[in-house]
Amino acid sequence: MDTPVYFITGFPGFLSSRIIRKLLDREVACTFELLVHPSQIQRAQSEIEGLRAGARGTQAQFHLLPGDITVPNLGLDETANQRLKDSVTHVFHLAAIYDLAVAEAVARKVNVVGTGNVNQWALQLRSLQRYVYFSTAYVSGTRWGRILETELECGQGFKNFYEATKYEAEVLVQEIRNEMPVTIIRPGIVVGDSRTGETVKFDGPYFIMRFLDKFAHLPVPFVGRGAGQINLVPVDYVVNATCFLAHSDKGINKVYHLTDSHPHTARDALRLISKTLIGKEPSYTLPATWVSAVLSIPSFRRWVMVERETVEYFRLRSEYDCTQATADLAGSGIACPDLADYVSAVVGFYQRHREDTDKLILVGGKPHPADSHDGQHSGYEGLHWR
Repeated sequence: MDTPVYFITGFPGFLSSRIIRKLLDREVACTFELLVHPSQIQRAQSEIEGLRAGARGTQAQFHLLPGDITVPNLGLDETANQRLKDSVTHVFHLAAIYDLAVAEAVARKVNVVGTGNVNQWALQLRSLQRYVYFSTAYVSGTRWGRILETELECGQGFKNFYEATKYEAEVLVQEIRNEMPVTIIRPGIVVGDSRTGETVKFDGPYFIMRFLDKFAHLPVPFVGRGAGQINLVPVDYVVNATCFLAHSDKGINKVYHLTDSHPHTARDALRLISKTLIGKEPSYTLPATWVSAVLSIPSFRRWVMVERETVEYFRLRSEYDCTQATADLAGSGIACPDLADYVSAVVGFYQRHREDTDKLILVGGKPHPADSHDGQHSGYEGLHWR
């Protein structure tokens, strides 16, 4: 078999870097063509040095390609384009904006126009074996009830421009499934590593931990009834499952919910996190509508460091069926662990690093210019509350 050549957008994001490590475990001699926003070149070079320091590949295996998914041909020069058209075997498209509070124009330019450009570029590749696109389980938008991996266009509305534009982007990818081998990945809400708790940004569910820190010496409330499921998945599960499915013939032209098949309710998840972080459980309930109203006050929102959009994900009544993912991962040893089994690792990492300013997401802050990919300001992290 030819040595794989992986083209990855969204580097040097946390998830893209983890995927690179996993791919090197599969094939030590593979090559990486990494599309990097010009503002992230220095950070990308540092990330490669870190990979090499961990005995992960040689300098010759990593090629940094300054580019931009929002322009035709991804901003690549003709020489690079010609070389890549003949050599690339796998495309991993992670680049996107994952901010729930993102403005529509910015989200559309990066998530929709950008994905359209990557699609058109990938269609020109002559050695392509797989195009892996990172969507999100939340393309289901405002739908309630059981959501199937085979479903997409169901007339749903959306809670924010992040969801709406990721939905539109996935529609574009599904339209080319008959023209090249595509695998679509829809993760749930991605958190840190299930063993070490490692993550690079404290967003998403970590906003809950910030909230709990602020009220550690006060009675802690539940937010609404919390009867809906909150689908958290550790990053190592997403990485391991993605890399396996990207190389399995079963994954061709499939859509996968990389979600927890037995998720906790939002109420149970808050109870678990609160007990682990501050040693006590919530003791009363505040209406979700009231919490949302209070978080509409900018000064309060900045003080608790929680975005208003977070509340909506405590009220979801969506159940993400992952039958297809479970079936195609059978026998691989890859499965999503239960939150109760790794919450201590995730919370412990947060406790050790919560004062690290590099890991904080500024509530009400402006999008980073490199959010043309990764949940980490250039790569993918799943839902990104900022």
